[in-house]
Amino acid sequence: MKKAFLSFSIAIAVICILIIVILATGFWKQFFYPKVQEQQRTRIVTPREINSPWDVDTAEQMIWEERLKTNVAMEDGEIVIAVLNQELEGGPTQEQFAAYRLAAEADGPVYIACIEYDIESREYKRIWSGAAAASRPETISLFAQDIIGDRNSCILVTGMNNRNEHTMTIFRRGSRQGPDRVFSKIAELQIDGSIIIQETERSFAYQHGISSGVSYPILAYSHDSASANIMDQLETVYVFNPAANQYERKTVTRIPGSQIEQRKVRELLSGVPGVFEDFINDLWYYVSPQGTLDSRQYLYFNPAGREIIFFGDETQQVFHWQNSMRTRYGLFITSQNISISTLRRRIDIELESLDSIRLRVYEDVRLKITVSESWDGSYRRAGTMSKQEAGPSVKPAVDALYDSSWGRLQFFNTGEYTLNSGSSARKGRYVFFKLGEQNLLELRPDHGGEAADRTVYRIDTAGDAALILSRVRLGAAGIQDMLEGQITLTPVE
Repeated sequence: MKKAFLSFSIAIAVICILIIVILATGFWKQFFYPKVQEQQRTRIVTPREINSPWDVDTAEQMIWEERLKTNVAMEDGEIVIAVLNQELEGGPTQEQFAAYRLAAEADGPVYIACIEYDIESREYKRIWSGAAAASRPETISLFAQDIIGDRNSCILVTGMNNRNEHTMTIFRRGSRQGPDRVFSKIAELQIDGSIIIQETERSFAYQHGISSGVSYPILAYSHDSASANIMDQLETVYVFNPAANQYERKTVTRIPGSQIEQRKVRELLSGVPGVFEDFINDLWYYVSPQGTLDSRQYLYFNPAGREIIFFGDETQQVFHWQNSMRTRYGLFITSQNISISTLRRRIDIELESLDSIRLRVYEDVRLKITVSESWDGSYRRAGTMSKQEAGPSVKPAVDALYDSSWGRLQFFNTGEYTLNSGSSARKGRYVFFKLGEQNLLELRPDHGGEAADRTVYRIDTAGDAALILSRVRLGAAGIQDMLEGQITLTPVE
């Protein structure tokens, strides 16, 4: 009897231990609750332009097609060009916004559709559609932002229309319940200049969800048709009127532009293909808020090579120049990073003077709502920089001829080089730059054009102005020596 009781006690103890282990590890959840998928964060996807010349491989194309999928099937003739997914508060479901155009309307507007999950039918449904002012699909950006300050995100659609004007359309959601839960259009601007949403500081109470915040004003810059100076602009400020549920014009201010030679300006802004591209074909240094040139941040535009080089924070980024559209004051460029194909930038360039331009850069299709971004601001042509302003930095392009074991290497101040070795000749592009305290040279041969063909060399100086090149690799760990044989470049007199 005692033996049976002892066995029973041991069995009870083992069962209790097993129950404690199961409860502690959460293993029991797999039997009583379905596996919950990881929730996706808000994402914005930029599509390939319809009939676009962008060169993408099959894998990248599959990624774009996957990310452009909508939760419901679109109607026949509706072509999706961008998708924005957002998580809803209080649950794992998402609401989805799809920007699309109609195949039958080649020059028609871009439309926005809202797709939500219906609890009763347990499926996604399309609850609303509305037209935006933009009509150029390659310029479209979708963004969700609380610009009103009521803690509810509005949907912003920016892009360009067929008149090459900048546009902005803002949709605001109605009540979550009832027939007014669809969106209403609270602002729609079409300007021959630029449009900015100016972020203002909101209270501590808003930041912690206690109260509402102030709404953001919209600043629009357009041509002053009453002025004889082409560079003069009008700044129009729009503010939100809660009673009318609309953004309304508040003030109009005349902004005098640079008093520069008007004939040359008319030629640059005439819209003749290639004129403004040729004008920006150069190296441009950033102008600091104090008005001085900063050679540590620059851009190089190469229209012929369809390339744009960004250099800042000791990092060089090369973008493929895809498309460009003229605007009232300059050019709007779409570009793609040569190494990270999903990284794209839109560059809005405006003429400031005959040796300076102003840039606004939109990266990863996120709408930039702050006034000063890392690449935004004024840039002055490098040829106007004085030696005192330039300091000890490295010139990206030189005009020099060298002999080496490769052959005779000639650098041109246009950023191009030629390498003649016996009966063969090779061409490409190059750039001198500085990373930390080390001077570097990057060579990019014309053939292939892929990132694998781009080589970087550390530059050491020797006697008689000779340059010693050591092959290196740039990565997260910094500059890594490839331990290859050194190349000596001896200047040719």
